[in-house]
Amino acid sequence: MALFPIHNPLVFVFGVLGNVISFMVYLAPLPTFHQIYKKKSTEGFQSVPYVVALFSAMLWIFYAFLNTNASLLITINSIGCFIETAYIVMFIAYATKQARITTLKLVFLLNICGFGSILILTLFLAKGANRIRVVGWICLVFSLSVFVAPLFIIRQVVRTKSVEYMPFLLSFFLTLSAVMWFFYGLLLKDFYIAGPNILGFLFGIAQMVLYLIYRKTNKKVIKDQKLPELAEQIVDVVKLSTMVVGEVNLVNQCDNGGQDNSDKIEKKGLEVIVTS
Repeated sequence: MALFPIHNPLVFVFGVLGNVISFMVYLAPLPTFHQIYKKKSTEGFQSVPYVVALFSAMLWIFYAFLNTNASLLITINSIGCFIETAYIVMFIAYATKQARITTLKLVFLLNICGFGSILILTLFLAKGANRIRVVGWICLVFSLSVFVAPLFIIRQVVRTKSVEYMPFLLSFFLTLSAVMWFFYGLLLKDFYIAGPNILGFLFGIAQMVLYLIYRKTNKKVIKDQKLPELAEQIVDVVKLSTMVVGEVNLVNQCDNGGQDNSDKIEKKGLEVIVTS
């Protein structure tokens, strides 16, 4: 059996394009981790998006092994597993003790216990085509839940009339990725692959339209207004999970020792990541 069946050349073309674009999306957090490496601290950044992205990649690899027609999902998600694992290891290396413990607990619960349970239950309780359907629905539901995350960013952009936290190029490539994987799934007649990317495409278009509307607005976000930063989105639309997870970390430090009892508020870092 060929590694990449090309009974329909267009399937192969869209799959390869999806791999290339999704790989670029996977590299989106590099500036964040360069900053972490330089400062030797994770500051206010969160590990949740990377743990979720790893879980999503693992799910889609499992699905692709069951559905031999979706071989191109294996390549990009294997790369995704490696990259996300590297991000998590680096995060743990520079995180505070509490953040490190939280990350390890999350990895254990989601990536080990969660994925392990899905693997064992589907292998022993489902057979043949039913197994593919069960795993496909799990991947689809997880992907849809991740794609809902951009709604929060869209609401913030409309409310503040600022696109400070919504990079246009990232939204563009995520939308392009959704298009590639939608047609890949459509040509394969695989609803589990194509379905979630319809939502990813619609949200991507909405984000780009809002960017064009508000890009010339000079309004700045008020300092004491706590907004999440769309620093990166790890939406592996290949695995269709463009995974989308939002994290907001606010650290308030009050100094009551002064004569005027003034408050000092330090914004440590805001980061929101979506990965499909």
